Amino acid sequence: MVRLPLSPEEIERGRRLGTLLRHARAGRPMLDVALDAGVSPETLRKIESGRIATPAFPTIAAIAGVLNLSLDEVWAEVNVRAPAAQHPVAS
Repeated sequence: MVRLPLSPEEIERGRRLGTLLRHARAGRPMLDVALDAGVSPETLRKIESGRIATPAFPTIAAIAGVLNLSLDEVWAEVNVRAPAAQHPVAS
């Protein structure tokens, strides 16, 4: 199966997700968080660094739960959109 390249928007969302999780971890050892969430430390490291820009929902739900983040908080951070370009209206 061929995987399509990620769009710039998907890459940016992955970076925002990684930053959110890294800040929420706030010094807790990556190994502890990963094991508590049932994921490998390597997976958590890749998500935090933005190398896995579109992780599976159950993975994010598990990590968010361990970090006491609601999925609403995760969605709000990841789904930030760039302001739409202003186009002059023709009269």
